[in-house]
Amino acid sequence: MNVLPDLTDQDLEKIGIPLGHRRKMVRAIADAKHSRFVAQADDEPERRQLTVMFCDLVGSTALSSRLDPEDMRQVLLHYQSACASVIRTYEGYVARFLGDGILAYFGYPGAHEDDAERAVRAGLEIIAAVGSIKFDLDVKLHTRIGVATGLVVVGDLIGEGAAEQRAVVGETPNIAARLQALAEPDTVIVGESTRHLLGELFELRHLGQCELKGISEKVNAWAVDGLKMFDNRFEAVRASRLTGFVNRESEIGLLLEQKNLAWQGKGGTVIISGDAGVGKSRVAAEVSQRVATEAHTTLRYQCSPYHSNSALYPFITQLERAADIRQHDSPEQRLKKLETTLVNVGDISTSRLLLASMLSIPTMDRYHPHGLSPAQQRHQTFAALLEQLVGLANNQAVLFIFEDAHWADATSIELLGLMIERIRRLPVFAIITVRSEFEPPWPAASTLTLPRLGPQHVHVVIGQIADRRKLPTEVVEQITSKTDGIPLFIEEFTKAVLQADILRGSPDGGGPGGALATMSIPATLQDSLMARLDRLAAVKEIAQIGAVIGREFSYALLNAVVSYDETKLKSGLAQLENAELVFRRGESTEAIYTFKHALVRDAAYESLLRSRRQILHGQIAEALRDQFATIAAAQPEVLAHHFTQAGQTETAIEWWGRAGRRAMDKSAYNEAIANLRRGLELAEELSDSPARRLVRLRLQTSYGRALLYGRGHGSPETTIAFIRARELAGRVEDAAERFLAYYGIWVGSLGRAELASMLDIAQARS
Repeated sequence: MNVLPDLTDQDLEKIGIPLGHRRKMVRAIADAKHSRFVAQADDEPERRQLTVMFCDLVGSTALSSRLDPEDMRQVLLHYQSACASVIRTYEGYVARFLGDGILAYFGYPGAHEDDAERAVRAGLEIIAAVGSIKFDLDVKLHTRIGVATGLVVVGDLIGEGAAEQRAVVGETPNIAARLQALAEPDTVIVGESTRHLLGELFELRHLGQCELKGISEKVNAWAVDGLKMFDNRFEAVRASRLTGFVNRESEIGLLLEQKNLAWQGKGGTVIISGDAGVGKSRVAAEVSQRVATEAHTTLRYQCSPYHSNSALYPFITQLERAADIRQHDSPEQRLKKLETTLVNVGDISTSRLLLASMLSIPTMDRYHPHGLSPAQQRHQTFAALLEQLVGLANNQAVLFIFEDAHWADATSIELLGLMIERIRRLPVFAIITVRSEFEPPWPAASTLTLPRLGPQHVHVVIGQIADRRKLPTEVVEQITSKTDGIPLFIEEFTKAVLQADILRGSPDGGGPGGALATMSIPATLQDSLMARLDRLAAVKEIAQIGAVIGREFSYALLNAVVSYDETKLKSGLAQLENAELVFRRGESTEAIYTFKHALVRDAAYESLLRSRRQILHGQIAEALRDQFATIAAAQPEVLAHHFTQAGQTETAIEWWGRAGRRAMDKSAYNEAIANLRRGLELAEELSDSPARRLVRLRLQTSYGRALLYGRGHGSPETTIAFIRARELAGRVEDAAERFLAYYGIWVGSLGRAELASMLDIAQARS
């Protein structure tokens, strides 16, 4: 039974099976093969890029008028069988037979890196296969084919029983059908998006901009005249779109030299810069591993794209990890753990109070209120964190790793700058990783830019991932050419080959007609991840829900959102972990999961329908609000984000206001400005009413004050903000609220006489 999926029409002919039975068997084998894919696919429809083929039999109406109905039936059966056999050879999916038309998908239910190429190759072979069908009826068959690629929604079940099918919604199928109508007999025509994906693989003839029925704008179209001859497939497809990473001996050697100088008391900072996936984190981890036997303390800080407006987020999370503070710890336990960790700071009482406040931990009346202004609290919190670093460095050398600084909040960037200056007089070596588009504001730090890897290093990485399994030279070279030296791509491509198990049953791993001929190695990271997710169809929904939560998600929050029982959820997470789509730290219900890469998370997130994302964002926000009060209090901007994405605008505005006020209380004025501005933008989308005017007024006044403290009295932004607040105040009916608003405005811009006048009006109306 294991050989059935590999049997072809030629194999069946050799063992003497008649034509009609051969066609039925080939179709049955292909149907069984594809049904496994569909059975594994999520019941939920998905967004995905799809290449759609529409194939039509030329002159079928004229044929049906001159042939006996039974003869015409035989013609159609042979035509459909030939087309379907070729489509399935390229792992396309025959979605529907429409009389003399055939609709096929390439990229669903299983994605490939080269679905556009597969569709065009299939089209050319269909033309040849249909043209070679022999009849006793003096009939020569011709076809015309249209191919288009684009974003669709796929997976909705329509119809019932034998008519049931998975529908595709979007413009792409319509364009494919219209392109087919333009084609001359025995011609394949492709649209612009497909042509872009094909690179230089085919001889293409530009037909210009064509008007397509039902399509509002003209569409560029190309006729495919055949395959091109080329020396290098990689350059022919899309060499410029790929990148890489691995074995950075020279870079690591340089970093270790800098470390030696730093740990002698001449502390220093190196910024590792490069494209996403080029290996910045891997280099930092390698340095950490190589100094593991030396006496030192490692401090790790991780920034998050969801917390770019959360003041001091990387420092808060680092301190929580260092103190082993857990979500379900009581306030007393959290405070005790923090106290145990803060043994190196100078003024123990003040530092504990400030850092407990930073971590939103109640102090249980153990420490007296500090009586500091917000600015003083900010200054002394910075001082306490700096003293913690100094205390650790006085005990032994420190390796300081700050990852993804391009996502850091403004307050963390400022504190990091102070630390970089202080580090210069301490035995501390700091590594900061940033994406290449980030411009570091720290002149005291040096920058190391990571280049892509050379072919010899790519081979080393492939060998490490394959472990003891030796991949054939041809496979290694294909991976090398496709990944163009970007480590993340190399890793994903190699794993795709190993997971597909294409080498089984092939002694040399390839050769003409061998297993290598049918291997599917994704040509882009996005497609690679989609292909891997498709192979984990049974647990893909868990990855998608985790992706909506964020790059990092806890078991507890995921469990509060999904509808799975505990056994199924843990099993699904274990599968994702084993497939190395996510990493785990902690055990059981305390576990925290992190997507291997930001783009891994993006691939899972973007495959969801917008409507489904919206529902999930709402469920996550409500779970955080109702079941995770500590997180809600400490990170209101996270709830604001989820409520915004859920389309719950008025609730989102409330939480953006909370986030702004919390940032103001911590003197994190840049974060306060960003959060309040987001709330105001949403508020402007709402229709006008007295209650909503009042909400806007409160936000606008707080926004003006945040600008005043953050940008200064003379800032044009501050002036404009208070002018708008004054205009809003004049439209608010509640006199007391208007008075409070004017008081807030006065703090920033008005004089006492105007304030007194407003007070008189408020008293008179009350």
